[in-house]
Amino acid sequence: MTDFKIVVATSDHTKYAEEISQLIESSAAARGTGIAKRSPEYIVKKIEEGKAVIALSDKGEFAGFCYIESWGEKFAANSGLIISENFRQMGLAMKVKRKAFELSRKKFPNAKLFGLTTSLAVMKINSELGYRPVTFSELTDDEQFWKGCQSCVNYDILTRTNRKHCLCTGMLYDPVEKYKHQRKTFKEYKGKYAKWLKAKRDFLLEKFKKVSVFFNIF
Repeated sequence: MTDFKIVVATSDHTKYAEEISQLIESSAAARGTGIAKRSPEYIVKKIEEGKAVIALSDKGEFAGFCYIESWGEKFAANSGLIISENFRQMGLAMKVKRKAFELSRKKFPNAKLFGLTTSLAVMKINSELGYRPVTFSELTDDEQFWKGCQSCVNYDILTRTNRKHCLCTGMLYDPVEKYKHQRKTFKEYKGKYAKWLKAKRDFLLEKFKKVSVFFNIF
């Protein structure tokens, strides 16, 4: 059984930036959605700002990563959660995400934490940390955040709906509100989340497929 060391990343870990960048890109390509790329320079920046968490195996191999985005003291997000293919299906994603969540709460204790995801697995993790699904209107209106979606293959859907809908589901953790939600197991929500993701994907893709065909004709 592999043991992992999960820590706040430091300058000693910038050597993994290229590998992390490539893994984020290849993972997005395999899913067909999500952030397509984060440059090694961007990863290094997050590490040097003390806004990143990294997981290493007991042999010193890169295993997982997650970083923090922040907008003042009001909003923050745990982004770029990625696990090396060699260490998936081991429960590591939850551990990395929890460490990033704890770091976010420490650095930005009053901030609302949010994220966008198309992954049922990530929804599971977020749900168990106390996040709840929300409309995009409850997320930050900071343009820099939404620009980060430009590298996603579904960005066109987001812009055509004036940032009201996309294949992603918004999830929010509000430290001020005391949700009973966070005390329930994901099993109570899994069926609903899965149906929601599928229904939204089917509806939006079909809708914009028809729009694309219309414009191709004319």
